[in-house]
Amino acid sequence: MAYGAEQRVRLSALRAGWLTQTFAHWPFRPDAVQALLPGGLVVDEYEGAAWVGLTPFVMADVRPPGVPAALPGLPTFAETNLRTYVRHRDGRDGLWFLSIEVAFPPMVAARAIGAPYNPGTLRVSTDGDTVSYSGSRWIGDASYRLVVRPGDPIEPTERDVWLTSRWRAYTRRLGMLWETPVEHEPWPLATAGVDVLEETLTAAAGLREAPLGEPPGALLGRSQACTARALQAVRPGAPLPAFLTPLDGIPAPSRDARACASTAGSRAWAPPPAHGSCSDTGNGHPSERSAT
Repeated sequence: MAYGAEQRVRLSALRAGWLTQTFAHWPFRPDAVQALLPGGLVVDEYEGAAWVGLTPFVMADVRPPGVPAALPGLPTFAETNLRTYVRHRDGRDGLWFLSIEVAFPPMVAARAIGAPYNPGTLRVSTDGDTVSYSGSRWIGDASYRLVVRPGDPIEPTERDVWLTSRWRAYTRRLGMLWETPVEHEPWPLATAGVDVLEETLTAAAGLREAPLGEPPGALLGRSQACTARALQAVRPGAPLPAFLTPLDGIPAPSRDARACASTAGSRAWAPPPAHGSCSDTGNGHPSERSAT
């Protein structure tokens, strides 16, 4: 499993910062998760289990490429992914999203490429030395609540790398699998104790059996440099597209994003109410991503 990006992507259609990302995972029977996957993808196992991850975070300064992050009024909102780990029949590993909860309704337009976005009310906040995430869908009763207590930075283990270092995501639309290559620096990780974990997202996604064990704690992803995404249809044996070439540079994060990730103490940072709210006490620069 590569700890750094497997490709560089120059062409993109969306850029955003990533803040306060937490990774919480459960092991499941591979057959139970395989039943949720489309043809052409198989479960990627670790230690004989399929793994499902709950990954809440904040997207900051969402914008098209070429628009500066410092432009006032760019949307910032909470998002939470429920994901599992897969391999395409050509052997390349990646992510399959079982659901994506989002507090910014325009993101639901990504359903056009098969991304399973669900609009809802989401919140990310800090209280003393804990970080809290919660959300509920506007349609249906799926919800979650996660409270973690960030710990010390770590040197990632093999399993940590396996769970957090994926460089493409797959979706299915119009009878085809679509691949979104991803580029970013390796996540600087810290331990995180789980104080509260309540969720019905897995059951809503069709995974109703109990996991094989309790989540092995959680990992908190701090800052990173840049991610880039480009979309392509998956064709067995097809070469990577020509635009997957090295980036010439990485844009600097906006002043607001840097402030939200500063170590000056907990800072309430409220986007427009319809988009959710967030606070952050991370450090360094936020991650950035681009997407088509």
